Amino acid sequence: MAISPRTIKRRIKSVTNTRKITKAMELVAASKMRKAVAAVLASRPYAEAAWAAVGEIARTAPADAPLHPLLAPRAEVKRVLLVVFTSDRGLCGGFNAQILKEVAAFLKTAPADLDVVAVGKKGQGALQRLKRTIVAAFAGLTNAPRFAEVRTIADLATRDFLAGKYDRACIAFTDYRSALIQKPIIRQLLPIVRIGELGEVGKAAEEGKKAAPGAAVEYTFEPSPRAVLDQMLPRLVEAQVWQALLESAASEHSARMMAMRTASDSAGDMIDDLRLTYNQARQAGITREIAEISSGKAALE
Repeated sequence: MAISPRTIKRRIKSVTNTRKITKAMELVAASKMRKAVAAVLASRPYAEAAWAAVGEIARTAPADAPLHPLLAPRAEVKRVLLVVFTSDRGLCGGFNAQILKEVAAFLKTAPADLDVVAVGKKGQGALQRLKRTIVAAFAGLTNAPRFAEVRTIADLATRDFLAGKYDRACIAFTDYRSALIQKPIIRQLLPIVRIGELGEVGKAAEEGKKAAPGAAVEYTFEPSPRAVLDQMLPRLVEAQVWQALLESAASEHSARMMAMRTASDSAGDMIDDLRLTYNQARQAGITREIAEISSGKAALE
């Protein structure tokens, strides 16, 4: 069935307006992404320095000294707290699907008694559908990160862990690698691991010490190593949650920018196809009219 050129023209206008919207959303997401990436890059040196400082303090403690409660692993993990970072809005490609897929895989191996702190409406809705207990929910953080809210999350996890309500606390977020690559990660938040288990940051600190030999460093703590850890470890937990929020925000805006760019490119391809179809339909109409005129003239003769 032939399509009316007028219908195709209306369709071209509609897709053109849609492309204008997606292009504007791409530019907005790109602007937010640049700010979020700058915040991530600015916070990473602090997080690494905090890890190194805690590692040095842990290294100087006597081997037979009891571990700080925030460092001591539990003999049996019965209850777990999981902090999940997602977005509040959609139109960001597979950003939410990837982190929720990672969370779903984690839930299969986690203890049945697991509570969730949901940061972002998308994650909150998905976890409610999975019938998981949500002890706290936060919205609007990835669009406008606020450290006061992050401190609330860190204090909740630290307080309940020290009280024995949870045996482990984990954090699920999307790590920003580049504008094209964002990797979902689930990392242990509490108990805080020692320097040998700190992943890439810990390895970098170890390699730095091996690469720079020198005189042994002696540390003096006032009033005591335990008092110093009492002040530093909660700040380290806050730094980890803050870093996760910034990484998630940068990843979300990057994913949305790329999704809107792809949508704009697809709209452009669709407009080209519609214009070709429009020209073909118009040419067919012209050919048909010429044929009708020629047939009418031949009939009159």
